[in-house]
Amino acid sequence: MAVALTIAATAGAEPRVLSVTPGATILRAAHAAGIDVTATCGGRGRCTSCRVKFVAGPVPPPTIMDEVQLGDDQVREAYRLACQCHVTDAVTVHLAPPIAEESFQILGAGAPATPLRRVEIDSGVTKQVVKVSLPREEHHQTSDLEELLAAVGMDESAVSPTVVQTLPSALREDADGVTVTTFAGKVLAVERGDTALLRFGLAVDIGTTTVVTTLIELGSGEQLASVSSLNPQSVFGGDLMSRIAFAQFNPGNLRKLHTRIIGLLNQHIAEVCRLSGVLPKWIYKVVVVGNTCMHHVLLGIDPSYVGLAPYAPVMRHALALPARELFLKLAPEARVCLLPIVAGFVGADAVAVTLATHMGEGDEIRVAVDIGTNGEVILGSRDHLWACSAPAGPALEGAQIRHGMRGAAGAIDRVVVDDDLRVHTIGETPALGICGSGLIDLIAGLLDAGVIDATGLIRVDDRDRMRPALRDRVVMRGEERTVIVLRPGEAGARQEIVLTQDDVRQVQLAKGAIASGIALLQRVSRVSDDRISELMLAGGFGNYLSIPSAVRIGLIPRLPLERIRYIGNAASLGAQACLLSEAERARANELADRIEHVSLAAHPDFEDVFVTAMNFPA
Repeated sequence: MAVALTIAATAGAEPRVLSVTPGATILRAAHAAGIDVTATCGGRGRCTSCRVKFVAGPVPPPTIMDEVQLGDDQVREAYRLACQCHVTDAVTVHLAPPIAEESFQILGAGAPATPLRRVEIDSGVTKQVVKVSLPREEHHQTSDLEELLAAVGMDESAVSPTVVQTLPSALREDADGVTVTTFAGKVLAVERGDTALLRFGLAVDIGTTTVVTTLIELGSGEQLASVSSLNPQSVFGGDLMSRIAFAQFNPGNLRKLHTRIIGLLNQHIAEVCRLSGVLPKWIYKVVVVGNTCMHHVLLGIDPSYVGLAPYAPVMRHALALPARELFLKLAPEARVCLLPIVAGFVGADAVAVTLATHMGEGDEIRVAVDIGTNGEVILGSRDHLWACSAPAGPALEGAQIRHGMRGAAGAIDRVVVDDDLRVHTIGETPALGICGSGLIDLIAGLLDAGVIDATGLIRVDDRDRMRPALRDRVVMRGEERTVIVLRPGEAGARQEIVLTQDDVRQVQLAKGAIASGIALLQRVSRVSDDRISELMLAGGFGNYLSIPSAVRIGLIPRLPLERIRYIGNAASLGAQACLLSEAERARANELADRIEHVSLAAHPDFEDVFVTAMNFPA
């Protein structure tokens, strides 16, 4: 017998009443009803993003994961994790209030301070204005299509039925002729009149956490508009493995992930067109980059086996297909070009980073580190290129951290530790929590102050040796070692914000993944620190962290600071290069073939390297 579950997004929102099979979790019931409840950890009880507050009906006893993730105060206030709560009685819950997406700090597609490479513009999209001699007499045995093809010097294989459908009106509505758009030997559109100067394209970077879409004029390379959003698939899991687990062997869940990303891309198309005044029908080429899982989901391919040993992708080659096949609201025959994939967890985004940074063309050995939920490391020169996946997971995006949050207004993004703790928040608004860059600053400062030791232990037993203000912030609560970052009222915080021992361990796991990826590539390539001429930080998180703090905690090698630089959203820049230049797109194929994939987990030295990378430098 079904029971009633009433869900309100916030206290003032119109509630939804669901009829739920007893025993179903609140999270599954909400998702089945189309209610977005974010589950960053994939519903495994390892974060707080799906928390709900019981306001009517019996409050279930807390599970161990409720206690661990929410803490005593929130448990007493009737908060529970939606993924852990099984509905057995009629209850009413309020979802934790979401942060407005507009407040998130997302790295867009702008160029870095130092240009990465010059591109010879040749997008492959051509437009020519032609006059077509139409049949005028009955005995004239010809057709609209034959006359058009004769005018442009192509054959029937170049034209799809979708384009043929537009011919009768287009050829007759303007006496001055028509504009024929072609790409790679195919006719993409036939438009009445002269539209030869209207050629546009999109570069799309689909990340695990964020999606960036950039509109570019194909003749000049001018960037006309760029929009970015959180990836709406994050509702079903913050990292790749959570999302793969959600889709695994369930076509219905795969369709949910697929329709979410297609829907977002169509929103982005509408927005960049609104900002620029460009009509969607004038967008003829799209270049998409992303990791292997995002690539497969975009195409509606089951990513299940990417998440199972030996982690093989379903396909690796470059692909170009009509926009209509993906239901993108562009010119129907516009070509959507997906760059090639290297391996199961080293995707087209790594190829784009390698292309944008010019890594495969110089003699000097350089390292590019794309730090994100699914991090990637590329090392090499023109002689040899190596790449590996270094999945930091969502901890550096604030997930699985007691008071963690993404980089949004109110997030602590910078911390200075001297006699006491001093913080800065994004937007300089009251503190709500702490994001990844703030976590790294905080831990680096606490290491220097002796509050945390090289193993990551919060040194509660050594408080007497600490500066007085810091001493008062280091406390033992039950069996939990804790640093009080902010007390209520400090930096406008409404509630206490803390760093727990488990938070430090989560950061160690994340930084250990990145650091061990770099170290193992150095070991495989036999490249010592002194031979690395440059280390480049890319990605949505890499460009916001403090380089000195990253070096201090051992996230990246201890190189001279002048040899480390930010390079912006290099994956998006690589996509833009391929959008503007077919030569660059061909070069991306060559690079994908040249990059040697190194599997961290399969390497015999990985365990030792990872354990070492988990510790902090002394």
